[in-house]
Amino acid sequence: MKSEIYQTIVVKVGTTTLVHDNGKLNIAGMEKLVRVISDIKNSGKNVVLVSSGAVGTGAGRLGIKGKGDIKIKQALAAVGQGILMQFYEKLFLEYGINVAQILLTRDDLEKGVRRENALNTLTTLFEFDVVPIVNENDTVAVEEIVFGDNDTLAAVVAELINADLLVLLSDVDGLYTMPPHEPGAEKISYVKEITPEIEAIAEGSYSGFGTGGMQSKIKAAKIATEAGIAMAIIDGENPAEIYNIIDGTGCAGTFFEPKEQTTLSEKNAI
Repeated sequence: MKSEIYQTIVVKVGTTTLVHDNGKLNIAGMEKLVRVISDIKNSGKNVVLVSSGAVGTGAGRLGIKGKGDIKIKQALAAVGQGILMQFYEKLFLEYGINVAQILLTRDDLEKGVRRENALNTLTTLFEFDVVPIVNENDTVAVEEIVFGDNDTLAAVVAELINADLLVLLSDVDGLYTMPPHEPGAEKISYVKEITPEIEAIAEGSYSGFGTGGMQSKIKAAKIATEAGIAMAIIDGENPAEIYNIIDGTGCAGTFFEPKEQTTLSEKNAI
């Protein structure tokens, strides 16, 4: 597919890409990501960044190891989210890009009026030429209303705004037939359909950090592709690979083909 196909793009970045093992922000990694997103935005496309890392950043700032119970996680998220946004705003402004923070829970995207409000906010930000930065609202979320991982959140947001492409930046550069470090492991570069075999591969999740894993990424791929949205998993350390996907020159990770959507006129003709 060529670049004109992808006009609205959702990019999700995980904690392991944003935060070092010691809990400090990976500033070099953030700079590379922001540079790519800013360039894509300047080319005239709509971009949403779904960013993890609030809890990990908060833990690093306060010197706390482990996420603890829900109260500790919520407190760490409250500290870390502000730090994340401060860095994002500073970095994006270097390229003349304005950003906005949007914190969501499952309730916000499943109930009629709140879902509509979320959509209206996102589309209005596009009109203002702003890059929305979305994260799960960990400070108020409880078990009943959490997504649990931002892979799923990113897919639901992509579906909400009728995006054309969802890119998941991961610590594993694609879907493999078995854990990548094991002998004989092979990358699956193209997935036409998410079969039970693909899901079975993902169940042996081998993404070692963060709240997601390969299983959550396949779940996100199902949500996205069934909504007619292409999806790719690529190496989080190399966000510039997004250019190749947009240009249609290839995907260094794993590309998931979207299902064709039947239009209303086509349905009536059947």
